[in-house]
Amino acid sequence: MTTTKLSAPFPGGVGLTRLKVYDWEAADGACGGSPHMHTASTEAYFVLAGTGRVETIRTSGYDSFELSANDVLWFSPGTIHRLVNDGDLEILAIMQNGGLPEAGDAVLTFDAEIVADPVRYARTASLTGGAPSDSLQDAARARRDAALAGYQRLKEAAIAGEGEYLTKFQQDAVRLIHSRVPEWKSLWEETIAPESTRTAEWLDELAQGQFSHFADATVARSDANRPGAIFGMCGTLQKWDTGRVL
Repeated sequence: MTTTKLSAPFPGGVGLTRLKVYDWEAADGACGGSPHMHTASTEAYFVLAGTGRVETIRTSGYDSFELSANDVLWFSPGTIHRLVNDGDLEILAIMQNGGLPEAGDAVLTFDAEIVADPVRYARTASLTGGAPSDSLQDAARARRDAALAGYQRLKEAAIAGEGEYLTKFQQDAVRLIHSRVPEWKSLWEETIAPESTRTAEWLDELAQGQFSHFADATVARSDANRPGAIFGMCGTLQKWDTGRVL
């Protein structure tokens, strides 16, 4: 059987990432990734292997959700989430609005004074490009620890019912990303919104007994990067470029 490489958008305009969650122990004794919040995209986790949990902070308070193989969990924008690895946790992350998260949709939960300062935030969030793998790992771990320091304060406040801490973080997060929203909207209009328009056109055709779009039926493929080559916020990543035209 042969697979022809042709141009076709990935269904729904979503992004796919295989995530091997960090097994680095943090100050609280738990292993896992960097807590963060998405501002414009819903994220879903399909658990491929292992066990763990997702801790969340929302306006409604703090929660913790257990994860094991074949579980599916998703959460909408404004949900601060922390992945905890209790043992060999691997996840397929399915991200709404593929491209927006890569363009800066996520905000890490650094200390309040860092999130309130765009220059300090950018410096704390960045990893050294082009460094040897072990240096990148050290930088990713330091970033994780910095995000956890701010997260612990948010978690304690959420458990205590002190919602003003979360509101302050949300306000600062929006200030951080505000200038990038026009760029995100252009990206959405060019690559994501057309998916809905195409479906509407197909339904109109089918309602009339027509099927001209069948003539454009295609098959597409995207090759993944080398596993473990990318140090993400929550683990090492294997990514597929679902937005690339082949």
